[in-house]
Amino acid sequence: MRTVGRTALALVSLLSAGLALTACTASDRPSTLTTTKTTAAAQPEAQQPTEADLPEPSGPPCEVAQYQVSGAAGSKPTITVPTGCTPQDGLVVEDVIEGTGPEIKAGSTAELHYVLATFRDQRTRESSWDSGKPFPLENIGQASVIQGWNEGLIGLKQGGRRLLVVPSDKGYPNGKGDIQPGETLIFVVDAVTVAG
Repeated sequence: MRTVGRTALALVSLLSAGLALTACTASDRPSTLTTTKTTAAAQPEAQQPTEADLPEPSGPPCEVAQYQVSGAAGSKPTITVPTGCTPQDGLVVEDVIEGTGPEIKAGSTAELHYVLATFRDQRTRESSWDSGKPFPLENIGQASVIQGWNEGLIGLKQGGRRLLVVPSDKGYPNGKGDIQPGETLIFVVDAVTVAG
């Protein structure tokens, strides 16, 4: 008898559970329980324009004086890229601060601080000043850097600061990282030490 009573009790429990589950499923009211992940209504995100979205520079060729470099010798400079003009043809080399120490010659070794900006988006891309360590460079003129540096650093004196406006063919003609193909590079380079 006990077995029959227990079996009947188990059967009643199962039937009750089944009825309870049935009562919890499809009904005239929508369920508040969801089994799929929901997200808030999609809000359009403010998108920064990509470099491909930026207009091509237009206007006459920029004058060297339109590139503004500020900051004292021995401190990180700021580059202001001109607008309303296009990059000049060829490599532009302009001393911003004349150095008084040894001059970089072909084959020299130097420690250099630099800031790099790109012309189209007028953004600063890189700076050795941020790491606090100058960039070491050997065999200038034949160094493993862009051609604009190998040509543009010759003649820079220790303690000097130089503006280099580097056309794509002497920089990264096919682009590099987030620098687009065909981009004009603007460097401000400080010669910290020069040897050789």
